[in-house]
Amino acid sequence: MRNSYVAGGHKRLYHACMTNARIADELELIADLLEFQGANPFRVRAYRNGARVVRDMPEPAEAIARNPHRHLAEYEGIGADLSDKIQTLATTGSLPFLDDLKAKVPQSVLALLRIPGLGPKKAAALHKELQITTLEQLRDACQAHRVRELKGFAAKTEDMILAGIDQAATATERIYWAEADVIAQALVNYLDAGEGIEKIEVAGSYRRGKETIGDLDLLVVSPSPDTVMDRFGQYDDVEMVIVRGDTKMSVRLHSGLQVDLRVVPAESFGAALQYFTGSKDHNVILRGLAKDKGLKVNEYGVYRLAGQGNNDQEQYVAGRTEEEVYQAIDLPWFPPEIREARKEFEWAAQGRLPQLVALQDIRGDLHMHTTESDGQDSLEAMIAAAQSRGLEYIAITDHSQRVSMANGLNGERLRQQWKRIDELNTSLRGIRVLKGVEVDILEKGPLDIEDQVLAEADWVVASVHYGQNQPRAQITARIVGAIKNPHVSAIAHPTGRLINRRKAYEVDLDAVFQAAGDYGKLLELNSNPARLDLDDVQCAAAKARGIPIVISTDAHSTLGLTVIRYGIMQARRGGLTKADIANTRPWDELRKLIGKSSARID
Repeated sequence: MRNSYVAGGHKRLYHACMTNARIADELELIADLLEFQGANPFRVRAYRNGARVVRDMPEPAEAIARNPHRHLAEYEGIGADLSDKIQTLATTGSLPFLDDLKAKVPQSVLALLRIPGLGPKKAAALHKELQITTLEQLRDACQAHRVRELKGFAAKTEDMILAGIDQAATATERIYWAEADVIAQALVNYLDAGEGIEKIEVAGSYRRGKETIGDLDLLVVSPSPDTVMDRFGQYDDVEMVIVRGDTKMSVRLHSGLQVDLRVVPAESFGAALQYFTGSKDHNVILRGLAKDKGLKVNEYGVYRLAGQGNNDQEQYVAGRTEEEVYQAIDLPWFPPEIREARKEFEWAAQGRLPQLVALQDIRGDLHMHTTESDGQDSLEAMIAAAQSRGLEYIAITDHSQRVSMANGLNGERLRQQWKRIDELNTSLRGIRVLKGVEVDILEKGPLDIEDQVLAEADWVVASVHYGQNQPRAQITARIVGAIKNPHVSAIAHPTGRLINRRKAYEVDLDAVFQAAGDYGKLLELNSNPARLDLDDVQCAAAKARGIPIVISTDAHSTLGLTVIRYGIMQARRGGLTKADIANTRPWDELRKLIGKSSARID
């Protein structure tokens, strides 16, 4: 256990879940710290490879670590020493080796490692040569042009650092929704397993499905608040109790995430859930509409105002459920994802509240990788995993040759893979495998694979991986050029962003939308929780232009197919329905959207 906090006289008995993502993050940090300290490059690479393997494991590393008949070293890329360290991390939640590395580097210096594109070696040079330990010191040094004077640095490096400092400063303030979900579900399961809980829900931006989460809000109905809060304080991942009152308790987890727990009366649960789900702007409009009807809405319920300034004359109207709250104001219940004060009230007034897309609407997945490029599982394994998820069709889209670090395929290797797919399709039942490729849009504009090869594909996604710092006009021209290519089906992760790590490249999305509409091409919503690209606002803009969105996983393993739910949530936040999503259609209908010849596929 990572601390000895004792609440109510009982030592903690519950261990927080060490997810694969969390373990991988710790291994990445070890690699960064070793590189920062000038360690052997092969040793650094071993930890980076280990992080990649753990992140892509199809099963929890913690479960393997706790199984006496299993060993983590059975996974290729994890040696005996690394296996022992992962075992310690997974079962105890900490690692003395990592603690020792951290002790050798000032805590403030770790922020330098979060600047996109800087890297541990350059961060070490800044620390050693200019004695920089904080982001503010680094900002001052860049603005005084002292950084460009260092060997290996230049004016462009200073500009890049300045652009990334603000992002680095906020990178640890919000975590991916996917990470928050693991924490939230573990907390709910832990609390629900105790005594005295009648209802429990997670509210806040988590419930609205925002791509990053700053904190968690738990709402509970219980006749014994003290019992619930005592158990909450005993949770193993709680680093400290910030405050505890009669019905509210706030804690900070070891990750730094704050979690607020509120115990509310049953008659107020729906009102509290609505209030603390938000958004703030949504609630402001709601309160205004309530006031127009002589009502007041707060976290305790909906009240009819019987007089001026006399709270004793307020009459309780509703509050047990959210549906009651909205119904009292003559409004429909709003899905949490669209409560952002954008168009939801306009839709409600017009009786056009959308039936948002749901996970069960998805029929196919059109972006995934195998061991032929940088995937972790074979073609056959990906097909079997897709079948087990009930998918009707998938596209195998391994990287093209330009992505050499991912062992990208040239035309000859693609044709060999496609021949194998043709052979498999003759015996497969209930699923169709499409011959696809993720083709790079080269820095000077052309595609990475010849047109005569692409003409043989069923599905082609084009993407930008290199030259992401090019001027806006150049990147836009590259993407629009790919859209105009008759063999391209869709543009993958159209803005190239990595949440908390890399800003979107400069691209004129309006021009991209125009071209996609003109040439009948699709745009991807990449479900990887680090991408979610397009974002919710961009999805709404594409919908307004009548451009179908394809929600894909970009899976690099069988486990990666599960991330489709994050893309669905992002689409819902954009107000997208089943009709707005291309891959909710059977393949025979979808291919008509992109002008594919049926003769080539059947």
